[in-house]
Order: sequence, then structure tokens, then C-alpha cells
Amino acid sequence: MKRVSLLGQISVLGFVLLSMSSSVVANEQGDESEAAVNHPVVVVTGSRVEESIDEVPASVTVITRDEIEAQLLISSELQNLLEALVPGMAPSTGSSSNSSQTLRGRPPLIMIDGVPQSTPLRNGALGIRTIDPEVIERIEVIKGATSVYGNGAAGGVINYITRNAAEDPGVSVEATLSNRFSEVKYKGSESYRANLFVGGQSEQFSFALNTSVEDNGFQRDANGMILGTKYGLSESRSKNLFFKSAYEFDASRQLQLTYNYYEAQQNANLVDVVNSVNTGQPTYAVRPDGALNDPGAPQGPRGNKNLMIKFTDASIFEQTQMSLDYYDQLIENVFFFSPTLSNPDEGYDGGQSMIKSEKSGLRVVFNTDVLWRSFDAQFIYGLDALNDITSQPLLDGRLWVPEMDMNNLAGFFQTKWTFDQHWVLKTGIRHEKIDLTVDDYRTLRLCRNETTCSVPIDVTGGELNYTATTYNIGLRYNRNPEFSPFISYSEGADISDLGRLLRTATVSDISLIRTEASIIDHFEIGATSQFDDFKLEYAAYLSRSELGTTNRYDPDTGVYMPVRAPQKIWGAEVSLDYRITENLNLATSYSWVEGKNKETNEYLGGKQIAAPKLTAQLNWQAADDFALSLRYLNVFDRQRFEQDNGEWVGDQGPVEQYQVFNLSGRYWLDNTAIGNTELFFGIENLLNNDYYPAKSQVYTYSGYNVKGLGRTINLGVKVYFN
Repeated sequence: MKRVSLLGQISVLGFVLLSMSSSVVANEQGDESEAAVNHPVVVVTGSRVEESIDEVPASVTVITRDEIEAQLLISSELQNLLEALVPGMAPSTGSSSNSSQTLRGRPPLIMIDGVPQSTPLRNGALGIRTIDPEVIERIEVIKGATSVYGNGAAGGVINYITRNAAEDPGVSVEATLSNRFSEVKYKGSESYRANLFVGGQSEQFSFALNTSVEDNGFQRDANGMILGTKYGLSESRSKNLFFKSAYEFDASRQLQLTYNYYEAQQNANLVDVVNSVNTGQPTYAVRPDGALNDPGAPQGPRGNKNLMIKFTDASIFEQTQMSLDYYDQLIENVFFFSPTLSNPDEGYDGGQSMIKSEKSGLRVVFNTDVLWRSFDAQFIYGLDALNDITSQPLLDGRLWVPEMDMNNLAGFFQTKWTFDQHWVLKTGIRHEKIDLTVDDYRTLRLCRNETTCSVPIDVTGGELNYTATTYNIGLRYNRNPEFSPFISYSEGADISDLGRLLRTATVSDISLIRTEASIIDHFEIGATSQFDDFKLEYAAYLSRSELGTTNRYDPDTGVYMPVRAPQKIWGAEVSLDYRITENLNLATSYSWVEGKNKETNEYLGGKQIAAPKLTAQLNWQAADDFALSLRYLNVFDRQRFEQDNGEWVGDQGPVEQYQVFNLSGRYWLDNTAIGNTELFFGIENLLNNDYYPAKSQVYTYSGYNVKGLGRTINLGVKVYFN
């Protein structure tokens, strides 16, 4: 009955939207405006093949290479870029973790060229920082649960599309050097970044090579204090090596090889002065007196490796394209040393865990175009095969999450029908078969203190089997740029964070743990309005699931236990791009999301639900060789919870409003002695506002209430050689 009711809602709202659309058509007497002729076409890959963005019946954000380069003037943090440019994306955490930075209230699947970077079997919320932004050509964000990509895409997909091998003959080089430091207190805050990109093309062969290194000094808040080290960035070092080559056998066949290596570890000679939301004081770091007795290894990605081989044939059959790709991946994300992983009886005063994930996969996609008199049809179909082996051991040899060996085979079939050139109907189906094996294991005995410990349990392993069939349907009418409405319904199958369920097991057999897959229903309605000088996009959505993955604090053990209760999440987004003059442009967006536990009618915590967010960006091309950009972020209040015995608990801390301004500028020097040169600057937190990021406010756990970055300046130079 649930789906019939939902499809009924789709029909009613669709009728309203399309009736409004027909009214616009009648008023214009069938004439197409000049905006339709000049409307820019952006290509995305939300359907596994390239398509025009104005044919997609869903909310899609595409971040261009120019926008990525503009963000790099201020910071290399991808979290900050997504916060600023993606409506529906929760605020940046200001740390190396993207925990709480959800997309429409649910975790997104992070990918590089379509290859998953997230570790959904044990979601450590570290997927966003998996590649250096200098390597990225564009970022495609598909919002809402999707049946196109499978497990882990409960909130949508964030796909980093890497830079292509060079297209122009010869060799080109880009070199960038920059220095970043705290303006509030310079000492020890010096950070350095270097990047080198080389691209070349000769006859049928082309390549792109990029290497980046970044060394961070102290990250300081508005008062000059060093930010806390839990998921911290102070004294961290990141490296990225990227290589892509392509060989064209002929005009229709190409073989491409891509390799990316990324590491970003914090090895700080610092100790935290730990506080929490309930103490009213921030957590900050200081230099220890004397040598630091470091209890653990550097935290962060040790060296994530991605290898991808892709073969494409644009005409393998008549009117049919084929894409065949294989990928192999190793991820090792090391977490900070935590006293909550202690067991005094066995001599452990804490512990340090690591999520290890090895993936290999094979994907084949066919795309067949069929033309009829009255409509065009496109059929996209294929198979995805994935083996994912994920675990979470402790570095001291103990096992926290046992090894999960998953084999996933999925077939999908998507169609796109274009009627009368302006009606676009998309439908699709995906069938998943997942077999997951877990050996026998024993849960860890973890102690909050000497008298408060969890009770270890011997759990009999076995095989878990999942099958799920998910559907999607969407309709868009795009005849009139002034009002191009869409309506869509999509489903996603999700077994995310199974590892968290296993490590907190309270039963003796894996078959008794509530490991069922969660089916997410996502409904969306929206429209795009394009006029001569501005573009408006707006959408509302509803997301429902019968099983969730929230946590609840157990005071008897000090452990946060999973709660698999039904959830309902709803929200709205609006964005405006306005060309004020030929040289002045304003882009702004507003996002609002809310969610509840349907079983108890209680609001969901801040780990999932973000406070409302307003962003704005003013770009001014002051002269042919000089440009300025002012960016603004406003995170509003969200206060949905009451204290428990005088304290905030879990992820239910209140969010108080904060605002941040960033300023950047570029100056171009043509044909200098060393080549075309660009001088740039960026100022993060221009007004030096003293604030806590949203995550620091909602997470009440000790050590998480770290303030935001104070006024920080970035100065650099970029040189182009041909």
C-alpha cells in the first residue's frame, strides 16, 4: 500500500506541475524564447552515459573546473567546496572527517570516475577527502537515493571526474606554489602546497600526469588557539600522484588507464585539552611539556590506491555504444588513538582502529539509441560485479569489526524516451544480489572506566544473502526555459555500515542481528527557470525508509548502540544565478532539511539532519587581467532537543547560527619570461568570526567541540608553459 500511495502523490503533483507548464506554453502561443536558444548545455553522467543536464528529471549539481580552481585560491578542502556549491549538502566539518556532512540527510556514495571511494560496509565517513582537487575536471552530484549505482548511495552520488589526457598536440605544463598561514597568529601556522600538471598528446596516444604535495602547519581559531587534533589537520601532510593515459585505436575505440594514489596523515606533536559541548569550553591543542609520548600511529589515509582500466567502443553494434571497465582499489584509513577502546584487564589503556577495504570490480554498460518518427528512445543496460572485503582491526592486534567478504552482482536497465522533442520520460530498474560472508568472531570488551565495560560475546558467523529490486521513474518538460518542471521517484537499496551492527552485537549468532537491507524511497518535485540574466532552480523532496542507522547512548556500557527505526526525511532547496552586469555575477542558494524517527515521532539528530544553510557568491571581473570573488556562508539555528539530566547527549546538541565570509582574487600576467603567470590570494574567514562549525555543536562527545578556522591567508603563483 505504501508504494501505491506514493505513486498516487506523484500523479497528483505531476498533474499540477504539467498544468502550470501548459499555462506557460499557452501564454507564449507556442513561441520559443531566446533563452531556449542560448541555454547552456551541461553534460553529466547520472545515467551511466553522457546526457544533457536539462533532460534529467532530478536535481543535479555540476561543479566545473573553473569553480574548483576558484576554491583552490582559498583552500584545498573538498568539504568546503561542496558546502559552498551544492545545495542540500550539509556544512563542512572543518576536519578530515565528513561525519554529519550528509546529502539531503543521508550519506552519499563518493566515487572517482564511477569507482566507489566510500566504505559503506563500515562507513568511517572519510570518503570525501580521497583525492586532490587539482586532479578533478568536474564534480557531478546526483541527489537522492538512486537505483543506478547500488549500495551506499542512500543520499545520492558525488562523482569526482578526473582530468582528461591532453587533447592538443604537444606538451603543456602547469606549476603552482602557494603559502598559507594564520593571520591571527603566524607562528607555526605556515603551510605549503605545490602542484605540477603535465599533459601531452601525440597522434593516437595522450596522457596526463599530476603530482601534489601539501604540508600543513598549525590550524588556528579566531583567538589564535590550535584546533584540536581529533580528525585534525594541524601538522598533516598529503600527497597525490595521478596518471591517466589514453590510446585511440580508431575514431570509435579507445583504451584508457588511470591510476591515483592519495595519502593524507596527521603526525602532530600536540596534545588536546579536551572539553565538550556540555563544559562550555572548546577543545584545543597545545605543545606538550617535553617529548610527546605518542600512543598511536599517524591518523588518516595511509595510501589509498585506485587502478582503473576502461575500454570504450562507440559503435560495437548498430546504434550501440559499449563501455567496459575494470577497477582495483585498496583503502586504509587510520583513526585517532581513543581511550574508549581501553580494556584495563588486558593492559590496554585505549586503542587505534583502521578501516581496511579492498575492492575489485568489473562493469559493462551498453547504450542503444533508437529513432522513431514521433520520439527518440535510449536504452542503457549492463552488469556490475563487485568484490568488497572490509574490516576494522585495531593497530594493537585486536579485532573490532570482523572481515566482511561481499560479492555483489547487479543488472540494470534504464530507458529515456523523448516525445515531441520536449517531453523526457526516464524509467529504470536495478536488481541486486549480494552474498556476504563473516567468520566466527568475538566482540571486544570495551571500558568507559574501570567499572563500566561492555560484555564480550562469541558470535557465530555465516553467510548473509540479500536480493533487492529497485525502480526509478521521472518526467521532465523542457520546452520553455522560463519553466521547465520535473517530477521523479527513485529507490535505493542500502546495507551501509553493517560493520557497526556486527561490532555491537548482543546476540550469539550473526543471523539474529538485524542486518536487513534498508530500502529508501525518494520522491522529488522541482523546476528550472532560465531567463536572460538569471537562472532559478528549486525542488522539494521526501525520503522514507523502514530501517535507519541512527545510534542511541547506552548509559550502562558507555557504548552507542545502533537503532534501526523507520525514518522520514523531507526538505527543499532553491538556488539563483543572476548576472547583474556583464562583469558582475551573483550566485546564491538556500537549503532546508528535516527528519524524524517515524516509530517514536522524534526528530533525527545532527549526524543526519543539518541546520538550514544559505550560501552566496559575488564574482567581479574588475578588468581583463584581474578578478575578485566574495563568498558567504550562513548556517542557521537548529534546536530540536532537550537536555538529559542537565546535559546534551549523542548528536543532539543545539546549533547556533554562524556566518563566514571568504575573499579571493587573481591577477594574470601574459607572456612573462617564464610563461603565462597567475598571481592569486585567498582569505578564509575574512572577518575572523569566532564560531563552532555545526558538527562541533551537535556532537556532544568529548573532544569534538573544536572551533572553526580563524582568519587564514593563502598566497600563491601559477605558471603555464606550452
